[in-house]
Amino acid sequence: MIVTRIRPLQRPWWQAWGEFDRVRQEMARLAEAMSGGVLPEAGTRMFPLVNVTEGSDNYYVRAELPGVKSGDMDISVTGTSLSISGERKIPPEDEKANYHRREREAGKFSRMINLPGQIDTSKVEAHCTDGVLTVVLPKSEAAKPKQITIKTS
Repeated sequence: MIVTRIRPLQRPWWQAWGEFDRVRQEMARLAEAMSGGVLPEAGTRMFPLVNVTEGSDNYYVRAELPGVKSGDMDISVTGTSLSISGERKIPPEDEKANYHRREREAGKFSRMINLPGQIDTSKVEAHCTDGVLTVVLPKSEAAKPKQITIKTS
């Protein structure tokens, strides 16, 4: 007769939720990559968070970049994509500081956003207010919808 013992959990049940959260974050990174973004470096979180909207004449990209100075950012555009990269610098704490929680990250970041249509790269504008970067990307004439009049006979 074979006897199997079931070992009790090595850690409390509520700590297992941390593993579920890690898996959820990895799935979110994979979904972002499959929807046109790029995977960040291993171990980094997706930063900055962005919203992409579309108007009749422009695409709008709004990125949350708290604490990032405009001189520490680089924005470049091609026909259908926008690249935002830079570095967030956090002033060092006292060398004897004892952290109880550390959630603010510093370091280099890079995001590539693919847009649904062609843009006019010569007319792109960007400004940053209250930690939110707004990039206005005018659509190229070929990408703008055209109103067609219907003639009757």
